[in-house]
Amino acid sequence: MSSDPIISVRGVGKCYNLYEKPSDRLKQMMVNRLARGSRKRFYREHWALRQVNLDIRCGETVGIVGENGSGKSTLLQLICGTLTPTEGELQVNGRIAPLLQLGAGFNPEFTGRENVALNAAILGLSADEIDERFDAIVAFADIGEMLEQPVKLYSSGMHSRLAFAVAINVDAEILIVDEALAVGDEGFQRKCFARIEAMRSSGTTILFVSHATATIQELCDRAILLDKGEILQDGTPNAVVKNYQRLTYAPHGRRDEERNRIKSGTVHPSPSVLIGEKKAISEDAFDPSLVPLTTDAYPSLGAHIRNVRIRNMENEQVNLLQRFSPYWYEYEVEFDRQISNVSFAMVVKAINGLRLGSQVSSSSPDQSISVITPGTTLHVKLPLQLPLSAGTYFGNAGVVGILPGEAEPVIVHRIVDAIMFKVLPVPSDRIHFHVDVTGGLSPIISYSSRQRTNG
Repeated sequence: MSSDPIISVRGVGKCYNLYEKPSDRLKQMMVNRLARGSRKRFYREHWALRQVNLDIRCGETVGIVGENGSGKSTLLQLICGTLTPTEGELQVNGRIAPLLQLGAGFNPEFTGRENVALNAAILGLSADEIDERFDAIVAFADIGEMLEQPVKLYSSGMHSRLAFAVAINVDAEILIVDEALAVGDEGFQRKCFARIEAMRSSGTTILFVSHATATIQELCDRAILLDKGEILQDGTPNAVVKNYQRLTYAPHGRRDEERNRIKSGTVHPSPSVLIGEKKAISEDAFDPSLVPLTTDAYPSLGAHIRNVRIRNMENEQVNLLQRFSPYWYEYEVEFDRQISNVSFAMVVKAINGLRLGSQVSSSSPDQSISVITPGTTLHVKLPLQLPLSAGTYFGNAGVVGILPGEAEPVIVHRIVDAIMFKVLPVPSDRIHFHVDVTGGLSPIISYSSRQRTNG
């Protein structure tokens, strides 16, 4: 990975003029033409981006997260050159293959075949290069006879297939993806991500916008959190996704406080009472040094999770676990307000933040606890059996319910990285990734031979 930036953004901002009514737009045009120097304005400014500074190095895969309206798509369009900045400087050193709005660059009246040629030409391919790569583009898109039909007849999935197939075949130094793969079916998405992995390995720079945070954590080397047009955080995917989720789920009255904390780089306090007991009960099954430094408690909306821990079938607290052995994932929940339709959950994550599995106390609303009154404390025990390779893992704990006067369930408390534990290696371990797909069975290799006959 080169240390030289392939994309450099310095003090970039994008402002739009918003008019209350169409006549105000006309008035502003007249003022601009007839009264030069007048400060009269019939609009208000809306800054979609403001004072953005960013360097992206050659070969990096960078994920951009943020709520709707945070400026993610605007930033990508500025980098692609489909928008011009209101202020600041932006430099891109390389050919870009953009996957922005669905069908962007397609003429709806043209056939798929004609749009392949049009889009590839827009992306910088010559006529000979388009002819040379046409078969590969068509094979990847795999839309059959619809290739000869007008694009206006295509489904969203077909648009996505054709656009992605063109983008990955132009040998671009930079691939930009803005949620364009979300509309494809699972098989096509897997095919796309496999190709993205191959492009990463070959040194392509990738900018990836997605609300699927697990994908950001799995694919990206680095992540950026955008909010209200400014960068709040630029760091590791795990840290950025955690703050993005905290900002998303922050109560309305505390959102600004949470935003300021993230922007200032302040680390959230991790009270020791939230990570369980530290006293070793069984030295060969409990390591008191396994205490997460990344514990993060969401604001409480009427419930408080305490003492998250794992116990074995002998009721001993453990954090050094055996693959496939049964355990209980336990915690207490104290309620200080009435909450209805309550259920409990946990999530197991890899050290890079990738979610590997979860457990929920009720699979449907009618199986949840109908009403819990203030002053109640519940002891939660969720079954846990881990088909995981040897390594270090983290567990979340959460409570979901419906607050008085509301109709939809919300997270009333959650602790991220509430507990840290290890899965121990087994002799002659053959597992190289997170999940053991063997089910504990050993491989069987059979030999067969044919005797040659002399005829």
